[in-house]
Amino acid sequence: MHLTYEPHRIYAVDESGMLLAEITFPALSGEVVDLNHTFVHDSLRGQGAADQLTRAALMEIEAHGWKVVPSCPYAARWFEKHPEKSGLLTK
Repeated sequence: MHLTYEPHRIYAVDESGMLLAEITFPALSGEVVDLNHTFVHDSLRGQGAADQLTRAALMEIEAHGWKVVPSCPYAARWFEKHPEKSGLLTK
C-alpha cells in the first residue's frame, strides 16, 4: 500500500483514485493533534492497514514534537495495545 502524505492526513488510493485507507490528525492547538479518523476499505480489512496508517501518523506526529488526543475509537484501542507509545498522549 502506497501512502500519500499531506499535512495532518495520510491516505492511500487505488489506480482508479478510489480511497482505500485514510487517517487524519487535525491540530487542536500548536502542540496537540486529534487522531480523529481512521478508514480502511473493506478490501484491505484484516491486513494491518489501520495499524500501518497509525504508525505512519505517529511518525509524523513524533517528528513534529506534537502530542495526541486519540478521539477515533480505533486509535484509542491502538494506544491501549501499545503502551510503549503512551508518551505521545496528552496528560
